[in-house]
Amino acid sequence: MTDVTEHTAARPRAEFLHRFSLRDAGTLIGLVVILSVFGALVPGFFAERNLINILQQSSINACLALGMTLVIISGGIDLSVGPTAALSAVISASMLVAGVPFPLAIAAGFAIGLVCGLLNGVLVAYVGLQPFIVTLGTLSTYRALALIYTGGNPVLGLPTGFRAIFNGSLFGLPLAVIIVAGVALIAWIILKKTPFGEYLLAVGGNEEAAYIAGVPIARTKIAAYMISGLLAALAAQILIGRLGAAEPILGNLWELDAIAAAAIGGASLMGGKGSVVGTILGAVILGTMRNGLTLMNVQSFYQLLATGLIILAAMLIDRVTRGRG
Repeated sequence: MTDVTEHTAARPRAEFLHRFSLRDAGTLIGLVVILSVFGALVPGFFAERNLINILQQSSINACLALGMTLVIISGGIDLSVGPTAALSAVISASMLVAGVPFPLAIAAGFAIGLVCGLLNGVLVAYVGLQPFIVTLGTLSTYRALALIYTGGNPVLGLPTGFRAIFNGSLFGLPLAVIIVAGVALIAWIILKKTPFGEYLLAVGGNEEAAYIAGVPIARTKIAAYMISGLLAALAAQILIGRLGAAEPILGNLWELDAIAAAAIGGASLMGGKGSVVGTILGAVILGTMRNGLTLMNVQSFYQLLATGLIILAAMLIDRVTRGRG
């Protein structure tokens, strides 16, 4: 009887440890170390206002990185998230300035993200082009469309009511952070609890075996790119709501940040491996580093250098761990 009770009590703990993988634990330890270093070096770093600021700054990258993680798990890459966000932003913003109701303008921005992702997915899954080449091409295409649409000019004067949607707070946290937390929960459920999550892992892990097992490979890849495009559009709405304007050059190098967050969180660029929890931690690590370096008056190009080095380190760790596996 005692054994049964102990076994029952230990099961939730075992399930938690299983879900919170060793790699996630390593990423969390890395975040704690970085927080400790900046806490020791920067006076007031642990002030409540600054910590909330870090979460808010990390929310947009986390949103993009969640979509990027699903694409990477499927064995792909999406270099077009920044221009997708820019195209979505300028179209939504121009509609808002023209007096179109908020829900319709936001829905139009989301539709742009879905269409951009659909095009990427179709070219990868049905035409058979390499994801890197496809999204490199659409990176330029979507950016050019945003510039052509606006004539290269920013869209200014977004309605105050729209800005209030993404600038509000709840329980002391910015709404943007709460929205992205909800998105992360949905992504976790998709990856852990749905057949689509299993399909992503199967396609990215071994596409030939997945095909033999009857996994709908093309539809799985297309869905992953569409989700990535949708989340890029959501990130765009959050940003223009905060700034009150949309620029066609919005989202420059966002793809680098999204890939970095996913890689730091344990996603393998070889496909078949990735974690929602790890990606969120990766995004917060990047946000913490930028916040801390900015407070230390470190110039932005050194921050870019740090991001690149982190990606290389994450790839080396993945290579070593795969070799041991």
